[in-house]
Amino acid sequence: MKTFETIKFEIQNGTAIITINRPQVYNALNVQGKLDIISAIREANKDQSVRSIILTAEGKAFCSGQDLNDRTVDASKGPVDIGHTIETEWNPLIEAIRTSDKLVIGAIQGVCAGAGLSVALACDMKIAAPGVRFISGFSQIGLAPDAGMSFMLVRQMGYTKALEFALLGKPLLAEAMLEYNFINSIAEAPLQEALKLASDINNLAPLSVKMVKKNFQFANEKELGEVLSREKFVQRYLGFSQDYKEGVSAFLEKRKPNFKGL
Repeated sequence: MKTFETIKFEIQNGTAIITINRPQVYNALNVQGKLDIISAIREANKDQSVRSIILTAEGKAFCSGQDLNDRTVDASKGPVDIGHTIETEWNPLIEAIRTSDKLVIGAIQGVCAGAGLSVALACDMKIAAPGVRFISGFSQIGLAPDAGMSFMLVRQMGYTKALEFALLGKPLLAEAMLEYNFINSIAEAPLQEALKLASDINNLAPLSVKMVKKNFQFANEKELGEVLSREKFVQRYLGFSQDYKEGVSAFLEKRKPNFKGL
């Protein structure tokens, strides 16, 4: 199994667990940290034994965003092109999570801040510990939300509340995030709860999980007519799969289906 510098990576009962392991800097991500997570997601997607992915972290924070000690964003030595950092590091990380064929579950045990909040929000499903703080923080250092945060905040909160949250810098606790439907549930042990959720997902037909994720992402961004057309295309594709045939047979025979992702 591949080893990484800034994360832990293991496979447990069909679930790949990616653990950000930079607790000494509250899991702020440098260049290598982002590259490691992207690479781990790709490894998990290539492994046929993996049915789901959990993204979590060590220590008190889930992710505090950009490591400001990273030389690529060190403004003390002159102007820096943060747009380049977004284009080459953060956006590819968000896209790796969003385009993953395997569902990505965020097990959020500690604070999310800055682009670390973007990483959490990009996960397909999220479970947070009670009282976890979610912070934008960009305006407090003279920046604007990035890594997809603008897209996700406005769709969940509406323009007015999203603007308030992004500009004033006041944290939202996990309980408020649940009310806004940013997270699925709150649990004292989010990783253990995420593993239970992953186990349920792992028993589903992999092609079905993949296509439901893609369809729902598409539906969130497109007009109804386009969504109806895509749903038809996807359902036709799944209808020819062996897993659909197996699912129907198992239902009629009153047994548990044996899905193979084919």
